[in-house]
Amino acid sequence: MYAIVKTGGKQYRVEEGQTLLVERLPVEEGAKFALEPLLYRGDDEILDGADELKKVKVEAKVVEHTRGPKLRIVKFKPKRGYKRRTGHRQDLTRIEIVKIGKAAARKPAAAPAAKTADAEPAAAAAGEGNDGA
Repeated sequence: MYAIVKTGGKQYRVEEGQTLLVERLPVEEGAKFALEPLLYRGDDEILDGADELKKVKVEAKVVEHTRGPKLRIVKFKPKRGYKRRTGHRQDLTRIEIVKIGKAAARKPAAAPAAKTADAEPAAAAAGEGNDGA
């Protein structure tokens, strides 16, 4: 069972127990959060439609916030005396995939009929006193 999720503008193929290094997320260390699934592959089914993916839940936990390796950028133009050297370190987050699965089907809660019946006469009574003058 695996899923393809989207985070930080990139897509990753994930399985339960896997750790990933993704772009920095605004979540505290040790906190759990949900990732956006783009595809889900179960034991005997593949879900990729928007309505089907609403039932899929990919839960991850932040292991640590870290920084990537230093990248050195050099600009140089010969015979002009132009040299520039800069660097960059990307902020990253290491996450662990805790759970991948379909969420339990939830039935919408039915509103009590008594409350809706009381609201209609009250609205009609409020409209009777107003003649529009």
